[in-house]
Amino acid sequence: MKHQYNRIQSKERNGISFPGWITALLIAGLMVTGAITGCQSPPASDSGVPGEPLQAVTLVLDWVPNTNHTGFYSAAAMGYFAEEGLEVEIIQPTHGGSADLIAAGQGEFGISYQEQVTYARTAADPLPIKAIAAIIQHNTSGFASPASKGIEHPGDFEGKTYGGWGSPVEEAMLQALMTSDGGDFSQVEMMSIGTADFFDAVENHVDFTWIYYGWDGIAAELRDYDINFILLQDYVPALNFYTPALITSEKLIDEEPELVQAFVRASARGYQFAMQQPEEAAAHLLAAVPELDEAMVVASQQYLAQQYQADAPRWGEMKLSVWEDYAHWMFQQGLLENQLDASAAFTNAYLPEAGDIK
Repeated sequence: MKHQYNRIQSKERNGISFPGWITALLIAGLMVTGAITGCQSPPASDSGVPGEPLQAVTLVLDWVPNTNHTGFYSAAAMGYFAEEGLEVEIIQPTHGGSADLIAAGQGEFGISYQEQVTYARTAADPLPIKAIAAIIQHNTSGFASPASKGIEHPGDFEGKTYGGWGSPVEEAMLQALMTSDGGDFSQVEMMSIGTADFFDAVENHVDFTWIYYGWDGIAAELRDYDINFILLQDYVPALNFYTPALITSEKLIDEEPELVQAFVRASARGYQFAMQQPEEAAAHLLAAVPELDEAMVVASQQYLAQQYQADAPRWGEMKLSVWEDYAHWMFQQGLLENQLDASAAFTNAYLPEAGDIK
């Protein structure tokens, strides 16, 4: 059965990127969210030289600033970027997605997802981008619904309406989860809701949707709003992919490896700080993006402090098996034009050694 997508009017979600691949990216321009380090000389360090100008670097977000990104804001606020001789400006694309911009040299670093990198590198005209750090070690996204709707397992999606982007990867994930639970995917109605607010969507338009627990799940906790949350990898292990991830271009890696290492080293320090001092790290994000809700940011940060590194030996480290398994799953679902060379899609080479970041 081929699903037809109905659509509802959507409004911009304040604070989190909707999970999943946006299949058609039209980047009309960039919204600058502001330089996040000052122009003053950096303090003395192993790499920063007092009195020398900082090197301007751009980080392109995946969507609006949120707690997935806190480590970068902490790296700026704590002077870690400046100590590496960097002045980092954070910008966000007006229509989501950073892969095209980074590949085109319109930013040195970007926030992306394993699925986006996989699509980009296996397309007929591949994009020369590479993942250089996992921002969150395990996939914290899944399908969520009000508990009152009784959707406790993927098989319960039958007869319900799903709200999402209208992308093939969503259909494939839904079908895979339902098949593993004995459900019939043809019995799900699909509706495209874009970036509509989770609570408005499930109260007024659809039965369930796809969220990051670290934002909408935490928001539900703060509201005492009872939800059922189905983690993707609980039913299909290959869906435990890296989302989000830090990317750069192969050109920058080839031409300026020291810059890549300096940026990743400072970022790792920022995320280490966010793990150890989540409330202070939340304050760094709020200072840069004051329109965010303070209680929400603090609670989300406390949750993510346990998720950034999780069970990995160091923040940012990625496994070849995770890249291979997810790419193989995508290829099996007919989502990729070509097989992914997983070993070329990512690198851990620029991460600080475990124990080097205090």
